[in-house]
Amino acid sequence: MDWSHVKVTALDQATRDEGGDGRSAKDVFHATSNPGCVAFTYEDIILMPGHINFPVHEVDLTSQLTKKIKLKAPFVSSPMDTVTESNMAINMALQGGIGIIHSNMTIEEQASEVNKVKKFKNGFITDPACLKPENTVGDVIEIKKTLGYSGIPITTDGKIGSKLLGFVSARDIDFIDEPTTPLSTVMTTDVVTGTEGCSLEEANQILRGSKKGKLPIVDPNGNIVSLIARTDLHKARDYPNASREQKNKQLLVGASIGTRPADKDRAKALVDAGVDVIVIDSSQGDSVFQLDMVQYLKKTHPDLEVIGGNCVTCSQALHLIEAGVDGLRVGMGIGSICTTQEVCAVGRAQGSAVYHVARFARKFGVPILADGGIQSTGHITKALCLGASCVMMGSMLAGTEEAPGEYFFQDGVRLKRYRGMGSIEAMSKGSEKRYVWGDDAIQVKVAQGVSGSVVDKGTLRRYIPYLCQGVRHGMQDAGVKGLDMAWERLYSGDLRFEIRSPAAQKEGGVHSLHNYSKRLY
Repeated sequence: MDWSHVKVTALDQATRDEGGDGRSAKDVFHATSNPGCVAFTYEDIILMPGHINFPVHEVDLTSQLTKKIKLKAPFVSSPMDTVTESNMAINMALQGGIGIIHSNMTIEEQASEVNKVKKFKNGFITDPACLKPENTVGDVIEIKKTLGYSGIPITTDGKIGSKLLGFVSARDIDFIDEPTTPLSTVMTTDVVTGTEGCSLEEANQILRGSKKGKLPIVDPNGNIVSLIARTDLHKARDYPNASREQKNKQLLVGASIGTRPADKDRAKALVDAGVDVIVIDSSQGDSVFQLDMVQYLKKTHPDLEVIGGNCVTCSQALHLIEAGVDGLRVGMGIGSICTTQEVCAVGRAQGSAVYHVARFARKFGVPILADGGIQSTGHITKALCLGASCVMMGSMLAGTEEAPGEYFFQDGVRLKRYRGMGSIEAMSKGSEKRYVWGDDAIQVKVAQGVSGSVVDKGTLRRYIPYLCQGVRHGMQDAGVKGLDMAWERLYSGDLRFEIRSPAAQKEGGVHSLHNYSKRLY
């Protein structure tokens, strides 16, 4: 039957008058119809189903991170020291998103992390675990437990960039019963290597001929510069959605800075390293410190994209837009490890913040990045349908293999450390610059975050496709094929919402079971 006559761009007026198909976002969020000025989170609202006349694979998630930077997957990893360093940024970019490298390190260290991303070539591992000849079989076993592999280059000082002396694989230690056995006695010294500068295809040919599982890449002096794994070659053949710059086809990467005078030097080092976008990292972005920094960056580095924030009101957004930002970061006190609202009594529920700031910033062509409060693919769908161009995630990504830190077991569960940048632990490393200004001599640190742990989520190579597909299904159910269509219906009133009672929220989750197992994919 031909259903082409079904109108999917507007709701039947009679049905609207009956009030049975939800309310427009304007009716939900605006003071005229919300006289109590109630603020709503993602959990408080639910999207009404729309008409489906397209398959799920036709849902396009392409969106703008900033005025100039476009992403195939609207996902951004947060600039937190337990979330984003070079490994996370590389893999986020390969999957179509982008990583923002945290600034809780020295200027040189952060610039080096950016440089690793810009120099990355698909399939080349630039920071493999290395050991010294004096290390033991037990050390290899421990790496196997924590990192999941046992193919280890042996170098003079146990670090990447030093002379390659040998290689240890699982077959070298399989029949060694004594864990204190030094690697110098079991390592293979006749190592097949590739030369720095070789292409992925050339490396593949060497691996095929040698029938090895790993291929160290060395410079002319015999120093190891990277490593290629046979399994990664298959995974790295094609990344059609990878976030790359147009000029040199290098992966896109962002980095965060603060608002202090020394951050101008940090910004210059990051630009020299090739950073594509800088996020000014402040818990409250409407300050003279940030406005001055935005203007400085746009004047000194005119080609650099700058994201300002954080903000949750139109007034905050206006000041940042007038200063020249290319994107806005929206969210205050709503992250899983953030206690800003509890400690400072300032912030806003994220659903309301995203809707109001996105609606306002749209007038100026400035995309917004919904930062925090994301607990599921459903929350991502809601954020995008409320006007966000991208979502920034911390806890959602902290448990992945690509996040900094090592796994540990607690009560039989595999976990990774995760902490807020406002936690005392993170502030002791330098992140207090996000929260305080003034005379260092009289500052008393007030924590606006906590430290904890998150469950292992596996690798981004599986996790990001799961997130993408979940969002596609959500948008298909809402009857929209992409973000442009979602926003058109959002502001026309054709995208409908309802507010959920606490009982409705409970009903919408898993309930009434004696026990259950929840697998994401």
